Amino acid sequence: MRVLLLYPLFPKSFWSFEKALELIDRKALLPPLGLVTVAAILPQEWEFKLVDHNVREVTEAEWEWADIVILSAMIVQKEDFIAQIQAAKRRGKRVAVGGPYATALPQEAEAAGADYLILDEGEITLPLFVEAVQRGEPEGVFRAMNGEKPDVTTTPTPRFDLLDFTAYDNMSVQFSRGCPFQCEFCDIIVLYGRKPRTKSPQQLLTELQALYDLGWRRTVFMVDDNFIGNKRSVKLLLRELKPWMAERGYPFHFNTEASVDLAKDPELMDLMVECNFNAVFLGIETPDEASLTLTQKFQNTRDSLADSVEAITRAGLRVMAGFIIGFDGEKTGAGDRIVRFVQQTGIPLAMFGMLQALPDTALWHRLNKEGRLLNNNSNGNQTALMNFIPTRPLEEIAREYVDAFWRLYDPVEYLDRTYRYFLKLGAPKCPGRLRKIDAVSLRALATIIWRQGVVRQTRWKFWHHLYSVWRQNPRVWDHYIAICGLSEHFLEYRKIVKAQIELQLEAYTAEIRAKKLEAAQAYEAIAS
Repeated sequence: MRVLLLYPLFPKSFWSFEKALELIDRKALLPPLGLVTVAAILPQEWEFKLVDHNVREVTEAEWEWADIVILSAMIVQKEDFIAQIQAAKRRGKRVAVGGPYATALPQEAEAAGADYLILDEGEITLPLFVEAVQRGEPEGVFRAMNGEKPDVTTTPTPRFDLLDFTAYDNMSVQFSRGCPFQCEFCDIIVLYGRKPRTKSPQQLLTELQALYDLGWRRTVFMVDDNFIGNKRSVKLLLRELKPWMAERGYPFHFNTEASVDLAKDPELMDLMVECNFNAVFLGIETPDEASLTLTQKFQNTRDSLADSVEAITRAGLRVMAGFIIGFDGEKTGAGDRIVRFVQQTGIPLAMFGMLQALPDTALWHRLNKEGRLLNNNSNGNQTALMNFIPTRPLEEIAREYVDAFWRLYDPVEYLDRTYRYFLKLGAPKCPGRLRKIDAVSLRALATIIWRQGVVRQTRWKFWHHLYSVWRQNPRVWDHYIAICGLSEHFLEYRKIVKAQIELQLEAYTAEIRAKKLEAAQAYEAIAS
């Protein structure tokens, strides 16, 4: 069986970083970990080719070669996901789909023409698919029974050998699935449950060794949606990871996602830093405690969010954070409050978007019951309007959002807060590793210096901040330069956000006006 593994295109988004990746000759931030894991679960006598559409197009020779095409996608990839299903069907190929989007909205994948729907977690449903194919069945839907979740200690090492390492800025591994919290808007607990399941420490070290043996020496992103969901297991892993990293001269930096209660566990933070973790993404969402309580994100209300960010920063972990506007009961000025919080804490990368009701979440079901869901085909990107009727005017929320996003990524403000943040960032505890200096990295550095230190209005602050970070916190200097480089993405992306939201808002207000006019005309007709 010849299998073409196909990963759909991401639209331009907060995390796409096109302009920043261009500086270092990389095509995408992260590889399709799900598909290389699928390749490891399927029969190894099958043949595999992988095409990441974010890296390159599928060739006609590859379409011709394939007996079956397998796609996996998140909801943000839905447009190209559907387009690639249709492209495969035009060529007479059987198509199998899975991943978060197909699992959440299987009817959309089926309507696009998929033959096999491999839903839920693949350790359970991929063997069912294989049996159906071997029986000659031309289609099928494969689901876990009664919410069954697999034991991830049985998950094989992903087929990293199928990836083009030169295309990616980070590699990915996964230690756990699931999260113990109950945030109303989150689909992670729907997809993976509230009981975090972890691999064994040796299992993850085997995956890291595979990356090491293939020559990877850059950042590794732990894709867990809450890396510290099972703190006991995480500490066991880190205690084994620490000597493994030391023996190999610290070949990787690690980044991950975690809940804010990480700040309350100094031992855990120290272990992470000693294993060469340098950044963590926190779902802060909003500084408004009433909104956090309403959306059941209680873990963010127990301590000061600003103090938590400070504690994690001082420990040596650079904080990235997610923020949301549009919660029920939210008061006017939410966007401004988020900007003030980001400025206060100095968080350089603040992902910001309007609230979306994701399929099958508690929020989705509540809003559906209240008759507030809108059929606006949202893909959950930061350039999309809300897909439900909020409790304050949508126009007000959208304009606050655009204004706040524009201010957050003003080049001068971005550079200022990044500078303030890196002065207080705790220094790494692992020995410094001299990064390879090549023509690409030198060109990237020269481009950043030219654009931010010569051409733009940031020029004087750029040189002052660069020198001060080098003098006062020299061991984070290279990370500081990298974060400066990311502003190349946001300088363009904030324009995209503004243009797209204003365009949708114009269409929305025109629709509302038309409906009001129609209602008024109907009333006049009845009155006359």
